[in-house]
Amino acid sequence: MSESSDKLKAFSRRQPMNRRQSQRQNQKKAQKKVKVPSQPQRVVKKEVALTHFDHQIIPPRIATGVRKSKTAVVMPAAVKPIPHVQRTIPSVNPSTMKLKTVRVQKQPLPKIGRRVSRKTRLKPMARTMLYALRLLIVGVGLGAIVGTMLSVLDPATRVPTNPSMQSSTNNGGQNQPQLTPNAAASLYLSQEIIPLKDAVQNLAATYANLTPGVFLVDLDTGGYVDVNSSTSFSAASTIKVPILMAFFQDVDTGKIRLDEMLTLEKDMVAGGSGNLQYQKVGTQYAALEVATKMITISDNTATNMLITRLGGIEALNQRFQSWGLTATTIRNPLPDLPGTNTTSPREMGNLMAMVNQGNFISMRSRDLMLDIMRRTERNNLLPAGLGTGARTYHKTGDIGAMLADVGLIDTPTGKRYIASVMVQRPNNDPRAEKLISSISSAAYRQLSQNTVPSNTTNTVPPVGYQTPVITPAKPNNMGNTVPPTSNQAPFATPQYFPSR
Repeated sequence: MSESSDKLKAFSRRQPMNRRQSQRQNQKKAQKKVKVPSQPQRVVKKEVALTHFDHQIIPPRIATGVRKSKTAVVMPAAVKPIPHVQRTIPSVNPSTMKLKTVRVQKQPLPKIGRRVSRKTRLKPMARTMLYALRLLIVGVGLGAIVGTMLSVLDPATRVPTNPSMQSSTNNGGQNQPQLTPNAAASLYLSQEIIPLKDAVQNLAATYANLTPGVFLVDLDTGGYVDVNSSTSFSAASTIKVPILMAFFQDVDTGKIRLDEMLTLEKDMVAGGSGNLQYQKVGTQYAALEVATKMITISDNTATNMLITRLGGIEALNQRFQSWGLTATTIRNPLPDLPGTNTTSPREMGNLMAMVNQGNFISMRSRDLMLDIMRRTERNNLLPAGLGTGARTYHKTGDIGAMLADVGLIDTPTGKRYIASVMVQRPNNDPRAEKLISSISSAAYRQLSQNTVPSNTTNTVPPVGYQTPVITPAKPNNMGNTVPPTSNQAPFATPQYFPSR
């Protein structure tokens, strides 16, 4: 009130005298009304109204009947505010209650805005996470559906609808397993060649105490012969065929080089067939030379060297499983004289179909693999039953309890078929050799006379066509053992898919 009185003094000096007198009269009347004891509340309200929250000065109300002063007229300097007015302000409850209401209304709005903005910022983040989770679930579901559709539509997994393929009966009257194509080999079978099957069974009947397992497939027509083909036999050295295929698979992927030097170690030396067992420990050989010796002379030491280089027995078994070979398992290093390493004629036949079609390995590696198998030195089993001009890509297996030979055979007429024959025998019974050569002769007579179907194109080169020859490298004097790129690869009869 003192500040306002000073301002009023400044203004009062400018006013005329007559206005001062009127102002004094009005002020006296107003003071008289303020001192009325019957209306103490009105006085307080008027004085409260003189101060505002914004510290603005508002002139008091003029009682009714009193002449209103002009805007320029102010209180004279002699008039001072009543001292007890300020002391009565805190005791007025209605006014203080209104102050709380005003204070709530004057809360800063930006704080409310910040709270709302935080919520709005969290909502898009949660929404994004929810959408991502939904997309993940949908993606997994679509992947499973597409994978199932692809596996169903894959032609390699379709089963021919020919009823003659559903089951076959052997001499004992027992049903054979269903002849379904192997998914990995894409080997299609049309119908069983009954005359050839009868001939094989008659030959087996003439050799007592010999149990043959036979799987023959004409790659042109899909005709086949199945005699105990799914039975598990001791693999002997035929286990070296899938090892050779795993070797060339790693060559294709760059895990191993053909000219990589492998070191002969003491724990790799094995007896039986082969000449690396007589070499000095620590001698190094090129990987291609080791693989070649494993097949051509059935070197057991070379086989153990490759098994170690390819990751060991367990790693190879897992790879065989991934190819669809369930009976083909390595349990011991070579030589496996007890016969714990196993396979079946059917799986060996499927493996040869993989080799023929270049499954899991490149065509270049396939050609090298066939050339190595063509130079197998033992030719008294399957090759012994073939006619002049036939060519064999094969691998033999020989232990006391089992004799076997598996491979691909090309006839002079341009046909190619799979022959996989295993014979369980008494210890080193020589009759098993004669039985295998006799089965090979019967198959050659039957399959070589069949003509190629008219709906297939004969792309076989002339009979005089020569396959490239790889000169084996000499130990400790390694040369380039890979044939020149100008050489032609061994030919392959195109795969025939029977009409359905």
